[in-house]
Amino acid sequence: MATLAVAAARQAATLTRISSPKISAQASNLVHRRGLAGAADHHGPPRVNIWQDPMSPSKWKEEHFVIASLSGWGLLIFGGYKFFTKGKGKEEEKLVEASH
Repeated sequence: MATLAVAAARQAATLTRISSPKISAQASNLVHRRGLAGAADHHGPPRVNIWQDPMSPSKWKEEHFVIASLSGWGLLIFGGYKFFTKGKGKEEEKLVEASH
């Protein structure tokens, strides 16, 4: 009788070890994994193209804001360069042409 009870206990333990990974595998299939899908979730007001609302930079799409900002900085730097050099490059060209 005791050996029968020990055998039944061993069989029950073996069944729980074998069946538990199957249950956890099934449970892992039920777990929702988003991966990189979080980037598509928008929070806040919808973004618009720069030409649809040019006077509200806070509503612009990020890439349009970057393009406008870089263009503005480029114009500022180039304009400052031209203002402070006052066209010195053109004078050198005139001197070279006059000597020929």
